Amino acid sequence: MSALWTLEAMSAAMRAEGQGALPKDVPGISIDTRTIQKGEAFFAIQGDNRDGHDFVEAALKAGAGLAVVARAKRDKFPKSAPLLAVDDVLEGLRDLARAARARSHAKIIAVTGSVGKTGTKEALRLALSGDGETHASAASYNNHWGVPLSLARCPQSAKFAVFEIGMNHAGEITPLVKLVRPHVAIVTAIEPVHLEYFGSLEKIADAKAEIFSGIEPGGAAVLNRDNAQYPRLAKAASGAGVKRIVSFGEHAEAEAKLIKMSLHPDCSTVQAKILGAEVTYKLGAPGRHLVLNSLAVLAAVSLSGADLALAAVALARLKPATGRGSRAVLDVANGTALLIDESYNANPASMRAAVALLGQADVGAHGRRIAVLGDMLELGPQGATLHRELAGPIAEAGIDLVFCSGPLMRSLWEALPSARRGGYAETSAGLESGVVSAIGAGDAVMVKGSLGSKMGPIVKALERQFPRHAALEEAPVQS
Repeated sequence: MSALWTLEAMSAAMRAEGQGALPKDVPGISIDTRTIQKGEAFFAIQGDNRDGHDFVEAALKAGAGLAVVARAKRDKFPKSAPLLAVDDVLEGLRDLARAARARSHAKIIAVTGSVGKTGTKEALRLALSGDGETHASAASYNNHWGVPLSLARCPQSAKFAVFEIGMNHAGEITPLVKLVRPHVAIVTAIEPVHLEYFGSLEKIADAKAEIFSGIEPGGAAVLNRDNAQYPRLAKAASGAGVKRIVSFGEHAEAEAKLIKMSLHPDCSTVQAKILGAEVTYKLGAPGRHLVLNSLAVLAAVSLSGADLALAAVALARLKPATGRGSRAVLDVANGTALLIDESYNANPASMRAAVALLGQADVGAHGRRIAVLGDMLELGPQGATLHRELAGPIAEAGIDLVFCSGPLMRSLWEALPSARRGGYAETSAGLESGVVSAIGAGDAVMVKGSLGSKMGPIVKALERQFPRHAALEEAPVQS
């Protein structure tokens, strides 16, 4: 495995003091002993619930080349332990991230927005990889530790790098984007997510607009022209000194404009005009929302100087991630059923998109479209109303049966006609057995809710009860 950092460069960036038998270099960086690889540097970060210093011994036993610890806690470990000591471990990681950015020659793209960040980041990873070495954030590493970790992991040899930047309070994006310093920044959309902390969509837009403060001189902002907050974002970008503002969507004035799309149960075909170039391509994952975000992806590809045609072809291999629309065919009595796993998170916009996708799913001769929904959290006083309003999209999508769990979903449950009611429970655990017993041959079932509503265990229960139908499974493309 090639070196990510030499010990000399790493120590200098963090102003660290070494002890023990330290390696000359490290192949990677980790904060998790469960996934750490041989030779990697383990950063003992202090989390909300756990102190990484409690796991240093386990990390070294698992094969870590060294551990980065706080000077104040160095005495907890043997003198022979291979350690780099810094004043503060998280700040040390940020220092290393700054050094990674300083040495990088990559074209860098940052992605934020209320919805679609991770999917857009993964589509960019796929689209750019055919044109050169591409580094991207792992999973949804988009917060105060995830962004510096992702940046510190960026190889010096990368031609492109993509970073996801999130927030749930004002002021959180600014320090992160000043670390990343992107050449291109995408804002996917502004929707009522984390509304509890902001009170209005305008304030959410202002918080997302912080991303413009870190765009490199001569860089570009890519904005959703169809979103109601577009004028506010465009004004903020211009006010931050961004000269190149590119819009995407169906709007007549969008520079990355959708001309035509055909939505299918498991993919979409798209015709678009991207900064003057006409492109026709297949998108390997289904959904109108993914089609629109693919316009932003291709705009960013073009702005980054990558090959637009190669990128468009690559999008045919796009697959939804686990918990974000991934699909499995399950063996059930007398046939099979389709399981759509959307259990990672939920908000009003992503919930409507997932319901629409379920409406497009193929079902068998006697199959039904079944939605299993948990609470959407952090919506504040509008929570009950936003849940109740899902009844309309559910009817429009032709969903046959709805299971609801959680106190907020009670509002939707009460708004549903009796023929559409599958079952209600205060918790997802209380809903589990009813959902499992309801699934039959030909059904398509979609499970979705905020992470805190714990809908994932329902997916696991279905997979335990009904094994995956291997002959029909398609392995997700990894890139």
